[in-house]
Amino acid sequence: MNRDLYIDFAKGLATISIIFIHTAFWSGQLYIPAEIRVFSLVFDVALFYALSGITSGSNIEKTLYRLLKLQITYMIFVTFLFFLDYFFKVFGLSFFSLEWLQSFYSTFGSKYSAINISAEPQWQNLGNWYLHQYINADTFPVVMGSFWYLRVYFILTVFGVLILRFFPKHINWFIGICVALTLLFNIFPEIYPSGQVGYVAFYLCIFLIANKMRGKKIPTKTIPVLYGVVATALIWMFWYYGNEIFYKINRNKFPPKIPYIIWSLFSLVTLFVFYNRLKITKENFITYIGKNAIFFYFAQGISSSLIYFLVAPLKDNMPWWLLMVLIYAFNILIAYAISAGLKKVDDLGWKILEFLRRKTAAKI
Repeated sequence: MNRDLYIDFAKGLATISIIFIHTAFWSGQLYIPAEIRVFSLVFDVALFYALSGITSGSNIEKTLYRLLKLQITYMIFVTFLFFLDYFFKVFGLSFFSLEWLQSFYSTFGSKYSAINISAEPQWQNLGNWYLHQYINADTFPVVMGSFWYLRVYFILTVFGVLILRFFPKHINWFIGICVALTLLFNIFPEIYPSGQVGYVAFYLCIFLIANKMRGKKIPTKTIPVLYGVVATALIWMFWYYGNEIFYKINRNKFPPKIPYIIWSLFSLVTLFVFYNRLKITKENFITYIGKNAIFFYFAQGISSSLIYFLVAPLKDNMPWWLLMVLIYAFNILIAYAISAGLKKVDDLGWKILEFLRRKTAAKI
């Protein structure tokens, strides 16, 4: 069976969009206008859950094996990140004073004012990372700020494959339950559960709808209707919440509330409209990113943290739009280079695990 390059292409575009979001919302808070930061959320993380739904099947063993491999790759990465963070701070302290580093990080905003620049390794952080407790990596704050997606993905995928395996004829019922829960949490925000329960209700709905779309094509006559529904929902949102809701879209993302859900509809409809309609026949830079999306996702957390060191001295010396274009392009290039290195680190980690397996097996 030939690989569907459209899926890789869509994953690649979604990954590049995430890099732009983290360029705009992290270091970009120092110079990018709020309007541009909000518009960066048009193509957001919901696309990844939809693409996962399209590519997922009902094979529990295969799915759990894939999640186990992802968990091990994640653990290899955070182990590498732990030591990278430690040596980065040691290296930094050898060239700069502790007071200078703390002062530099404090310019990033209130969320960085409490960063602990110390030369002592915090081993408990590594254990917390393994268990998906995303305690901040001092030198690379964007990394752990990105990982909420991964925990939701693990939970959602397990629920999703169980539904596909044991209730294949009742998927519509589960979509209805997810829609009902999402509406219930939004109508009565006081009962909106903490943690990831509220996240899963919305994103599992996207996952299941996308799985229902697998192999199908939206009829041409239906496309204007879908975009009309999106436009109507946006008009209602601004009428009901007021124009100020535009600047609060990101606040409504964690957890996903009605304004953010409506905001994400355009990207989801666009993804499904082009699915089985846009034919990607040759591999390219975008499909390469899509094939290696997990390594780019890891890499962009590091690169989006490093670009602070460029933004701080340049933000007052050039127009914001020019700096944004340059920083975004540089962020993609850095992420590309880091992702290639992370693939090698991952390969080395698996080789070490295989070596240990052979050694322990031989003793037994």
